[in-house]
Amino acid sequence: MAGRYAPRPRSPIPAQASGPRSVARTRTWTPPWPLDVPLVLSPLRRGPGDPTFRTSPDGAVWRASRTPAGPGTLKVAVRGGRVEAEAWGPGADWLLDGLPSLLGADDDPSLFTPRHRLLAATLRRRPGLRLGRSGLVLESLIPSILEQKVTTDEAYGSWRVLVRRFGEPAPGPNDRLYVMPEPRTWALIPSWEWHRANVDAKRSATILRAVRVARRLEEAATMPPDQAQQRLELIPGIGPWTSAEVVQRTNGAPDAVTVGDYHLPSIVGHALADNRAADDAAMLELLTPYAGQRHRATRLILLSGHTPPRRAPRMTPRNITTL
Repeated sequence: MAGRYAPRPRSPIPAQASGPRSVARTRTWTPPWPLDVPLVLSPLRRGPGDPTFRTSPDGAVWRASRTPAGPGTLKVAVRGGRVEAEAWGPGADWLLDGLPSLLGADDDPSLFTPRHRLLAATLRRRPGLRLGRSGLVLESLIPSILEQKVTTDEAYGSWRVLVRRFGEPAPGPNDRLYVMPEPRTWALIPSWEWHRANVDAKRSATILRAVRVARRLEEAATMPPDQAQQRLELIPGIGPWTSAEVVQRTNGAPDAVTVGDYHLPSIVGHALADNRAADDAAMLELLTPYAGQRHRATRLILLSGHTPPRRAPRMTPRNITTL
């Protein structure tokens, strides 16, 4: 619609903020269904200290992204059933154009039929759940690679260090946000900086291989999810676990099941069959009735909170920086 991104003076800077100055562009959008913005966007957050993702006390969600048009910051809030968005930086229009897709406009939850009372109950409690499409591959791929074979706390810590060290302050008034590095910057990070960020050589090498073909990988966001996974898995070090984690976020893939996960099979097995010893094969068998919607099913299971009680201590995080 012409004129929907009318520039306006930048919102007043909060007392604690003094970020790069730019003009805010705005968009409003009214979804024709219930929408829980923090819930929809939560998979894009990599831990409570993610420098690219913040929530404010009023419930607004802030995201900093490196778009095809350049760095951009997006603020999204819901007021009276209407989504109000502001964006800053060279990537502002790109982010506002993709706002409905980001919030699940391309998703169709009606295709999902809950066949277990736990899923049905969770679906009733979470009517605002949608599977969004970010359309940005590297911003999901790199943190997913960092999460390979380590605890989430380790991976979150590495992501924080690398983005703050090699990224850049995000456009707009929120000076707590950072935009992740561009592909060339990732490629030039020296080996000792990966070590300081607690990233081993195997994961850093996978990231370096990915950023060298960043443009080709970004094309995966426009492909059908299965083809997108195939494109990602052409990179040595990227397997089904990583590719599924990416297309769930970039393509809004409702059937992209995460196989090879340390915890997910036991969680699904416990929820659907009281079998906490389930492996990947057993998990996939339990999810067979949800073919086409298996990721949505697992997301609902995780949101239900019905997880098996822990029987062993948490995995001890590794710290390679001391080596």
